[in-house]
Amino acid sequence: MTTMTTLNQTQPFGDFFSSTFLLGNVGAPFVIGMAVGYFAKKMLKITLFVSGAAVVLLFVAEFYGVIHISDADLQQAASSATDAAKSSGDYLVHRLSSITSKGVSGAAGFFAGFKLG
Repeated sequence: MTTMTTLNQTQPFGDFFSSTFLLGNVGAPFVIGMAVGYFAKKMLKITLFVSGAAVVLLFVAEFYGVIHISDADLQQAASSATDAAKSSGDYLVHRLSSITSKGVSGAAGFFAGFKLG
């Protein structure tokens, strides 16, 4: 006769589907990652809006002869801002991956939140 105790001892993955394991290792890191991803997307949109407004103001000031902007300097500023955004995103994904032992649920939550944002 097979009892539940014998069944759990013979199946090594029996604990992986318990609610305690799933909530602690999959659910909470996913929600944390989703919140961070959502926030990152919103902040990226705000940053792009403000940066675009600043560039337009620079173009207007150049048009009226107040300042002179070289295209090389403008491209250099844009590439450095892009590099900063990439390193920030890489840091967030790396940090979320270290929340659990596998790290997949935190990173998956980040990308889901980024998609929703």
